[in-house]
Amino acid sequence: MFRRPARSDRVSVLAGVLAAAGLLAGTLAPSAGAAQPLDEAHEVIVNGDFSAGTAAPWWSTANSPVTVSDGRLCADVPAGTDNAWDAIVGQSGLSLTAGEGYTLSYTATSTAPVTIRTNVQMATEPWSTELATAQPVGMTAERVTETFTAGADHDAAQLVFQIGGSAAALTFCVDDVSLRGGTAPPPYEPDTGSPVRVNQVGYLTHGPKAGTVVTDAADPLPWRLDSAAGTRVAGGTTTPAGVDTASRRQVHTFDFSAVTTTGEGYTVTVAGEKSEPFAIGDDLYASLRTDALAYFYHNRSGIEIDADIVGEQYARPAGHLGVSPNQGDNDVPCQPGVCDYRLDAAGGWYDAGDHGKYVVNGGISVAQLMSTFERTLYEETADAGPLGDGELRLPEHGNATPDILDEARWELEFLMRMQVPAGEPLAGMAHHKLHDRAWTGLPLRPDHDPQPRELHPPTTAATLNLAATAAQCARLFQVYDADFAAQCRSAARSAWTAAKAHPGILADPQDATGGGAYSDDDVRDEFYWAAAELFLTTGEDGYRQEVLRSPLHGDTDAVFPRGGMSWGSVAGLGALNLASVPGKLSADQLATVRAMVTEAADGYAADSARAAYGLPYAPDDGHYVWGSNSQVANNMVVLGSAHDLTGRTVYRDAVLRGLDYLLGRNALNQSYVTGYGERDSRNQHHRFWADQLDPALPNPAPGSLAGGPNASIEDPVAQAKLKGCAPAMCYIDDIESWATNEITINWNAPLAWVASYVDDLGGGEPVKAQCEVTYTSQRWSNGFTTHVALRNTGDHPVQPWRLDWTFADRQQVTDAWGADIGQTGPRVTAEALSWNATLAPGATVRFGFNGRPTGLVHDPQVFRLNGKVCVTASRG
Repeated sequence: MFRRPARSDRVSVLAGVLAAAGLLAGTLAPSAGAAQPLDEAHEVIVNGDFSAGTAAPWWSTANSPVTVSDGRLCADVPAGTDNAWDAIVGQSGLSLTAGEGYTLSYTATSTAPVTIRTNVQMATEPWSTELATAQPVGMTAERVTETFTAGADHDAAQLVFQIGGSAAALTFCVDDVSLRGGTAPPPYEPDTGSPVRVNQVGYLTHGPKAGTVVTDAADPLPWRLDSAAGTRVAGGTTTPAGVDTASRRQVHTFDFSAVTTTGEGYTVTVAGEKSEPFAIGDDLYASLRTDALAYFYHNRSGIEIDADIVGEQYARPAGHLGVSPNQGDNDVPCQPGVCDYRLDAAGGWYDAGDHGKYVVNGGISVAQLMSTFERTLYEETADAGPLGDGELRLPEHGNATPDILDEARWELEFLMRMQVPAGEPLAGMAHHKLHDRAWTGLPLRPDHDPQPRELHPPTTAATLNLAATAAQCARLFQVYDADFAAQCRSAARSAWTAAKAHPGILADPQDATGGGAYSDDDVRDEFYWAAAELFLTTGEDGYRQEVLRSPLHGDTDAVFPRGGMSWGSVAGLGALNLASVPGKLSADQLATVRAMVTEAADGYAADSARAAYGLPYAPDDGHYVWGSNSQVANNMVVLGSAHDLTGRTVYRDAVLRGLDYLLGRNALNQSYVTGYGERDSRNQHHRFWADQLDPALPNPAPGSLAGGPNASIEDPVAQAKLKGCAPAMCYIDDIESWATNEITINWNAPLAWVASYVDDLGGGEPVKAQCEVTYTSQRWSNGFTTHVALRNTGDHPVQPWRLDWTFADRQQVTDAWGADIGQTGPRVTAEALSWNATLAPGATVRFGFNGRPTGLVHDPQVFRLNGKVCVTASRG
């Protein structure tokens, strides 16, 4: 089974309603055409007659929202504006040619007399004008015509109607706007910079290092690697790779993996063309791990974003707490006819560029954050330290809970608040989403959103997302907050029961006003995921049987689509945890799950090896989908998990090549992660991170992943500029290209997993453990005895020694022998006694302890001797 991620289910309304309700301010290139007589001359304005009922690509200032009414664009201007420019309606992205004559015409009315100023001007300082006029406007529609000759060439001028300055509130309407003349601009050509494409951040010292060059040359070309000082470090000849079908460009590749000299400012030159600079080194991605995770705090709802944590430019008041003009998420009604109760659904994360909160997007996102942490409990190379208490940028420091789980909890609490209360019809089900009644525009800070908020109907998919994530929550939080873990467990069980009772309540694909529909007509994958998480958390055989009976179980293509996991294809989330988290599957059953993981990873690795740009992504028919970069990242999660399970470097190398693609080794020479690389995306679609529209607002925060190429070009900017694009080139870094340049929680979540995995690799060289632990427990109903054998497999004595591990579940050490054992929460430290303080090479020290378990428990699998990871002899 293959299902593309159906984020595009919202496009039909986004392309119309978003614009009509909401101030689209994007750059739009006019259609091509030659200079002609005035009546046939090139039309610069797009959508000047509003005949389609939409406002795109017109925009307005946030205080004067626009709608299309009776074929006119109308803006509601508040009372008391002081200056004409305090309220503006406009269109950007206008191409003008120096020396050419233009005629502007429009029809305007106002419910209160106002003198407007009409400017054709630069869109940035110093705001130089080509036309600046004042025009009285009243209730009688009048046709206005102005002419001018452009004094300079413009690629992105703007027409603005400055409509403020009135003491009274008014409604300004304009229609039949036309700006004709000049010559048609040439077709849009992206600025791809150098034809030599590399990872613009850097390559791990002992990892693969390769690049791609776009060239028409048929024969190999000479390349050289230079240091920052210009010294030649290595060289060779390229390998012709033919035409890359995804970009429709002829390319060569080159490989410099043999270079292991660390440094910054390296460049590769091919036939006189130089790449962007990059580094070679260890630990290059620690900041990306932190920044990718900080994305979630930045996008929290219902809490002030603190300048002391994120910096002044990103700080903002809490959104949607019922403080005017917000109507709040703490007392939200349903859409009319859906329910007669109200819910406190405050908190959670804003999904994407809008202020909606969606259970199915939140589900996969919070699951991947939790799995980023859970990996540290069972993978020897994974380091929990950078995810721990006090390490990430969020306010919940000093609570003895890993920061990444604190961030996950912010969303988990929201997901549980979306559950239908007991005693109501559909009790236990989860509402699909919560968002504005109508689309809002850009820019708009969350606390300025005036729209009413509404709950949308419960669905089976949302309910199973709640069941799965709440079950994983119960498993991970039991050692940090037992009461919260119990709440999660209860919510998971009740959601599962409700979903089994109502297995076919699907989201309405037409429910896309004010927010995306996120409809999903196949929830077998959600049932599989939820059953897997409940089984791992409870150990109950009923859930195991649900996994084994699923028609997806054992079907690699159904569980791991070649196009990648997504909010609409989540079975892989369950399979990855079944493969790596200790549970009660039989050996054969575990082998089946792990075989699915490695078979999927084999396919993704083969795709990466074949691709001219190295990306592990080969969608059906080469069609890059909405959010294709998240699909690449999700495939990298599978590859990294397979590397964890097997140690095979072929999987690790495919992950690193995928990261190369995201960070610049691609057809556009674009780093899709803000703040990383010389040519990074900075204008992603977001209502607050909107510097492109308002220089007083910030660009997206570092670590924000852009959606990436989308062959369907489903927004007006993409349609105007990218028509006919090759799939891998269907991207533009424009805030109004929501179909190619959106940012979302469920795209940053796999990026955070991948960044954590890659940061854990250090320099990429496998580290040989210098110790081995054999951990054996005998358990009974209310107790256990554990014997530990620690062997020094290195060449040097260890003195004194200290062995650390963390319980993933509720186990309490009561008394010990052979070592001084201390426990703080789930963390245990065994330290040498005076008589066994020296652990000689080849020697073994033995100690043990008794303890009490609570609930389902398993032996720990990750041990560190004096901070260095050990091999676990008993690991299966």
